[in-house]
Amino acid sequence: MEENKETECISVLLKYSTLYREFLLEREEILKHKWIESEKKGYDIGFEKALLDWVINHRSKWLASRRKSMES
Repeated sequence: MEENKETECISVLLKYSTLYREFLLEREEILKHKWIESEKKGYDIGFEKALLDWVINHRSKWLASRRKSMES
């Protein structure tokens, strides 16, 4: 019973957590990048490679765009 309440509290916190939502949006972008780059190469490049490539080449522009859209 106690464990269910704790799990429910964690679920509620995650649902309303801005940080967690940002994490999910960023993860979605990385997965899109992984798909695009894998299609270009003709094989699955893997999550780690896609993550590093996205962070190095795209994250700063993505963050700037997110911040700009949040200000509007």
